[in-house]
Amino acid sequence: MVKKPFPSPIKFGKLLGPSFIILALGLGSGEVILWPFLVSKYGLGIAWGALLGITFQYFMNMEIERYSLLKGESVFVGMNKKFRLAAHWFIISTFVGFGIPGIIAASAKVFSHLFGFSDHKFVAIGFLAIIGIVLSSGKTVYGMMEKITKTVLLIGAPFIFILSLILASKTDWSALLKGLVGIGETISQNPNGYYFLPLGITLATFLAAFAYAGAGGNLNLTQSIYIKEKGYGMGKYSQKMSGLFRHHKLQEIKLEGQPCDFSPKSISNFKKWWRLVSFEHLIVFWLIGFLTMSFLMILSYTTAFNQVNAESADISFVITESVQIGKELWPIFGTLFLLAVVIMLFQTQLGVLDSTSRIMAENFAIKKMQNKKKHKINLSKIYYYFLWAQIAFGILLFSFNFKEPLTLIVIGAVINAMAMFIHIGLVNWMNFKVLPKKVQAPIWRKIIIGIIFVFFGIFSIITIVNQLGKLF
Repeated sequence: MVKKPFPSPIKFGKLLGPSFIILALGLGSGEVILWPFLVSKYGLGIAWGALLGITFQYFMNMEIERYSLLKGESVFVGMNKKFRLAAHWFIISTFVGFGIPGIIAASAKVFSHLFGFSDHKFVAIGFLAIIGIVLSSGKTVYGMMEKITKTVLLIGAPFIFILSLILASKTDWSALLKGLVGIGETISQNPNGYYFLPLGITLATFLAAFAYAGAGGNLNLTQSIYIKEKGYGMGKYSQKMSGLFRHHKLQEIKLEGQPCDFSPKSISNFKKWWRLVSFEHLIVFWLIGFLTMSFLMILSYTTAFNQVNAESADISFVITESVQIGKELWPIFGTLFLLAVVIMLFQTQLGVLDSTSRIMAENFAIKKMQNKKKHKINLSKIYYYFLWAQIAFGILLFSFNFKEPLTLIVIGAVINAMAMFIHIGLVNWMNFKVLPKKVQAPIWRKIIIGIIFVFFGIFSIITIVNQLGKLF
């Protein structure tokens, strides 16, 4: 293939976009449920975990972006070239990690409380069916839903911020600042306060929240797809996959990117691009993501801390929050809070099912074209197979009464934490082997990535051993 120069950078204003998508994908699990749940039980002394978790994901995502900026292809294509079983692994780990329907179960449970339904599993099944229909109904309907989702985010997030600012006291904000450095307050299990992790905290739940401080699991790898789809860096020369998911026929597909000539001018352009995308991801993903988690944690602290049963292991804290909001302001605000939670969780599940179906479809296409030496494939049909397989799996779990939102979310998140451990190692080993040294990460970034890799590995092993100890 003919080598091409690295494109000149675009204006920062036109660069905004991909980081918003990956931020929205993580909104429903970690930000809305897991971190507020932990705060309702243990206070704000665990807030450092949210800060560290999203900081880790910032560095992980940037190395994923590095590959696609320079190669003009997704990391899935690159890893399949280096690891024979990569496509199989990403299909299985994505399906298992995100097929567990904890997010939509949480949305359905809050919705059922709001409208007086006795069993939320039937509502959850209905919600999954609606998502499947929306994503299967073609470009027009999905485009409409995408606009609705953006509107919900633009209205819902500021609404949460305003509630937090109105209800939180100076003492609450002080507790948050202390929590960011691991200083916890007095609770029943820790009468003298605690540092970093309180006694009695479930490691699996903490690891789940840590993994979902951002997107989590293989969803982090979708940043690579968005970079390519937007035509950033060498992605300018790549075929755009998004339109192919809507054509119900065989399509010519070119998954490989265009090689870069790595001339001095190209390297200079890459460095300019790198500064822009790093700043964009820092502001949108890291800063807005951290602020969103902080406001949701402090709202939980203000309204639900010491108000819920210390032994509770469900999402009843959300109901407690709404009741307290209603008491402090007007009842309508408590109702609006619950409605915002329902909609944010629903749109997160919609985005997750769409993204995971695309991940699995692309990996399936990579393997099928490699094995059969074909370049034409019905990507849309493959996408729908994976979409409805996930929905069917979720409905099956609900049918057998696996419906408790927090349990489902924690199981899925722990699996995704282990998947993150794998893809951190694969992506960065690939970058080291494939990319020229002059455009690789500097040594200080490699050290940070190494620390993140070891952290997820050790934490995952400790969690597995801890859970097995409880079983046996």
